[in-house]
Parts: sequence; structure tokens; C-alpha cells
Amino acid sequence: MSLVGRDLVSLLDFEKPELESIFRTADRMQHSTRKCGTQLKNYVLATIFFEPSTRTRLSFETAMHRLGGSVIGFAEPSVSSVAKGETLADTIRMVESYADAVLLRHKIEGSAKFAAEIAEVPILNGGDGSQHHPSQTLTDLYTIRKEFGKIDGCNLMLMGDLQHTRSASSLAYGLAHYKDITLSLVSPENLRMRPEVTDHLNRNGVKFTEGEDSSEYIDEANVIYVTRLQKERFPDSKQAEAFKGSYVLTKQMLARAPKNAIVMHHLPRIEEIPIEVDYSPKARYFQQAANGVPIRMAFLYSSLHRFKYRPVKVIQPDSKDSRKCSNVNCISNQPREPIVSSMKETLSKGERVLQCQYCGRYTKL
Repeated sequence: MSLVGRDLVSLLDFEKPELESIFRTADRMQHSTRKCGTQLKNYVLATIFFEPSTRTRLSFETAMHRLGGSVIGFAEPSVSSVAKGETLADTIRMVESYADAVLLRHKIEGSAKFAAEIAEVPILNGGDGSQHHPSQTLTDLYTIRKEFGKIDGCNLMLMGDLQHTRSASSLAYGLAHYKDITLSLVSPENLRMRPEVTDHLNRNGVKFTEGEDSSEYIDEANVIYVTRLQKERFPDSKQAEAFKGSYVLTKQMLARAPKNAIVMHHLPRIEEIPIEVDYSPKARYFQQAANGVPIRMAFLYSSLHRFKYRPVKVIQPDSKDSRKCSNVNCISNQPREPIVSSMKETLSKGERVLQCQYCGRYTKL
């Protein structure tokens, strides 16, 4: 199964056999995470980060170096021409002329999908706003697979800020590829998983429940996935303060979980997992982060090895369709970017709505 030249924009773009192929390649890469090979010698990865990152940026850079490649880029937009007003489209077109793949993290949702439309080289989504974080999800799924030998049949509890946490929504999309998944979505009512995500779970037959009390679900959970409060995603930081400390996984709570249960977190953790939990045999979040190196090595190798450039894509902005996405943080609402109209009609709980093909959000008709 060839993944040569593939973008990594969303887990929605992949099938289960493709994910399993990446995991098998990651198994082989496990033996090379502390030494340098030559698989991607003379290949260059450009990392352009418009938001802070530790694990995603460093693990991708490590992965590229371990494969014998090199890395260029910036970790702060103020040192790039973006500070002078350069558009994302122009930035991508310039950076791709220097590299064989581009790793992009951006606060604007749909930015990675847009970049993939105009780039000749593979685009790797390092996180776009609250929407997708596919390499994190590959890492999460790979961690579960290593722990239990499979992903099918797992009982997972996701708790915390599920509305704004891209790792949570991206994981939900990834889990929809597997069978007999039981998913408990635990959050304050105002921070529940977005409707386009739960609609996708319903369409794919994933059994899930939503609630506010983690004690109702922790007794049966094989995987307890904790998320932090995404303060930076709130329109008003004062709103985030109202939810501070809402969900904390204490050692006492963890004692109720099954013996073979594991605790995962996308990191950084703030106060939702006390330090004392680090010493529990159930804690896996640091191993989870370490798994990011072989999984990213696996995707880089699968996509770039023997890759030949794609034809140049010409985007003609579509001004005929006046229907606009209601998400102000969507790439389609950035006036200087050459965006093709992206709204399509769909159903959500029996109601006809418009869904943006960039950010995935719903807009009422």
C-alpha cells in the first residue's frame, strides 16, 4: 500500500489499512530512534509554526534527522515575512521551493487543507486551531495499539475541554475507523464535542455517550484520555476561568479504573493531572509523547521516500457562491487568501445545514 506523496491534513483522509501500514512502519522505526540512518538523505523538511509547540516540532525534527534528512524553518512568526503582512498562500509557495515537505501549525482552522491545495510538496498538519492534529492522533492510536495489541474493541473516556481541544476531536475521527469502540465524552455541557464530530461518530456507528460526571464511566474505561483547558481558544479568557479545575484526574479516582487501564494526555498538562499520578503504573503520557518520534518517522518515510513532485495547482477563487462560513477563525474568512467556495449542504440531527469543507464547522441555512 503506497502512501508516497500523501499529505497529512486530517485522519478523515485515510482508511484503516493505511493507518495500520503506518503503524507497522513505526514498529520498524522503533529500533532507529536513537541513531541516524540514510533513508531520507538529501531531503529537507520545512517547519513553519505560527503557534507555540514543543513535542510536535521537536519530534518531527528528530524524526527527520534520524532518517538522514535536514530541517529548516521558524518557530515564531515574528521572525518571518508574515510579520510584514505576507499571506499564508505566499508563504507556502515560497517555503515549498526550499523543501520537500512542509510542516505547518497555524491558529486558523482549515489552513493545512488550504496549504495542501496549493502546494507541490506534502503538507503535514501540526495543528490548525481547534480542528485537527493528525500526527498527534497517529501517536495516540499507536500508543493504544502497542499497549493492548489492537484498537478495535477499546473502551475510552475522553475528559476535559472537548470543544476546543484538537487532539480530542482528531482522536474521535481516528477512532471512527475501528470496530466496537465505546467512547465516553466527559465535559462541562458548554465544552462538549462539536456537532460535526459527533455526527461523524454517529454516521460511522461509533457508540458514544456524553456526560459531565467522570465517575459514571471510569470503572469501565481501558483508556482515560485527559485534556487540558484550552484557554487560548476562548473568545474571552475570563470565560475560561469559570471552568478552571473542572476536571482533575486524582489518584483516588484512578483507583476505580480497571487494572489494565492507561492514562493518556496530549501534553502539556497544567493542573488536570497531579504529579502524583506520574508514579502510577497506569500513567502512559510520557511514553505516549516518546512514541511521537517513530510514528512521525514512519509517516515521513512513507510519504517522502521516492516521492516526485506533484503538478502545480492553480486555485481560482470562486466569487459566485455568496454563502459564507460562520466561523470567523476559518481560512475561508481570511480576505486576502485565494479560497475556493467551500460550503456544502448536509444534515445534522435531521436539520439541513451548511458545512464548511475547510474548517468542518456548521452554518445554519
